[in-house]
Amino acid sequence: MAQVSRGAAGESLAARYLRQKGYELLDVNYHSRFGEIDIIAEKNDFLVFVEVKTRGEQALYEPREAVSAEKQRKILQTALLYLAQNPTEKQPRFDVIEVFMLKNAAMKAKKIEHIENAFEANGIQSAF
Repeated sequence: MAQVSRGAAGESLAARYLRQKGYELLDVNYHSRFGEIDIIAEKNDFLVFVEVKTRGEQALYEPREAVSAEKQRKILQTALLYLAQNPTEKQPRFDVIEVFMLKNAAMKAKKIEHIENAFEANGIQSAF
């Protein structure tokens, strides 16, 4: 059996978490020339672009800290492309899901933290 990477395991756990919270998953690992969005989902009036960050129990910093300004820019550009290809009346939102994995347990999370509106589309809101 192939070993699942920590990142892939975290994305799978985040997707399950979102489904349990009533989100409809529209796309996973959506790629564009600008970058990738881990999960695209919708719930109520929101189209949610989700960046998943996975860390072990002993991580020295919060997973959300890895979503740098440059990473946010790439996510925003990719989201714009997605919206151009998939027009919607829903309000775009950018979330981060932090998955803290249990040590020595490939598919088990110690904790999942969902940060809604983790960042905004600074300077390009008019594009939405």
